[in-house]
Amino acid sequence: MTAARTSGFVRVKVPATTANLGPGFDTLGMALELYNIVELTALPQGELVVEIEGEGISNIPRDDSNIVIKIIRQVYAKAKMQPCGFKLKLINHIPVARGLGSSAAALVGGAVAANELCGNVLTDQEVLELVTTFEGHPDNVAPALFGGVVVSAEVQNAQGSEVVSRKIPPPYGLKALVAIPDFHLATKKARSVLPRQVPFEDALFNLSRVSMVIMAFVHNDWELLGKVMDDRLHQPYREELIPGMKDVFAAAYDAGAIAAVLSGAGPTLIAFARENTEDIARAMKEAFERHGVKATIQELKPSPVGAKVF
Repeated sequence: MTAARTSGFVRVKVPATTANLGPGFDTLGMALELYNIVELTALPQGELVVEIEGEGISNIPRDDSNIVIKIIRQVYAKAKMQPCGFKLKLINHIPVARGLGSSAAALVGGAVAANELCGNVLTDQEVLELVTTFEGHPDNVAPALFGGVVVSAEVQNAQGSEVVSRKIPPPYGLKALVAIPDFHLATKKARSVLPRQVPFEDALFNLSRVSMVIMAFVHNDWELLGKVMDDRLHQPYREELIPGMKDVFAAAYDAGAIAAVLSGAGPTLIAFARENTEDIARAMKEAFERHGVKATIQELKPSPVGAKVF
């Protein structure tokens, strides 16, 4: 095992992500131009300092239970580097537990930073595999790491399994109107309402649409995207957890949105558009308010780049 460095500093910028993109449950994700910063400094063995700025400042742990510290230690173990102490600073702009990939951004940022301090011993694929195992699925992890729109699947091989991801360039001219409600929704709770089995017809419905969503992004075909971004596998079941979800979607469409979807497990809702963005944002906010929910609306572009050391 190689001796650990007791000095060194790295800063990593990681984008927010929106997963599923309608019918692509656990397989599709898109990076967005909203970023967290992970700063990591190597310290002598045994020292640990964790600092938080911004989102999650009141509830993110500052000890070994912090998930970023855990993934950093896993990277060191995978790289066969002796563990050292760390100073970790998280500068968070991505809302926590809102369906915008805050945990994936934290984990990817920590893994990339640790790998940099280890001399980039791990490949991008190894980082992807490591973080996906920790997170549980690659739909947020892959676009946080690579940027753009990413299609991912976990497939079996001779060693057991691997994560296969392919990046689509970010859609040209498309904007995301991100409606962030003022309440948290844990992914575990959002998954608990999903059925263990679904009708064959619903599976076929989503299979056809996710294929067409990918084609729409590849060809920048927004008319097609508006026809195929609906879902039967997760959104109808999660609707009960998000007051006004159906009405917010309807308001976005009435104001000119191309498509509207639940972002990841929610509760954030996203409308995609190329024009009339102010009208769509206002309509979504007002629709939420009619159901007693305050929401912040941000206009974001798809991010062409993922985690980046700078």
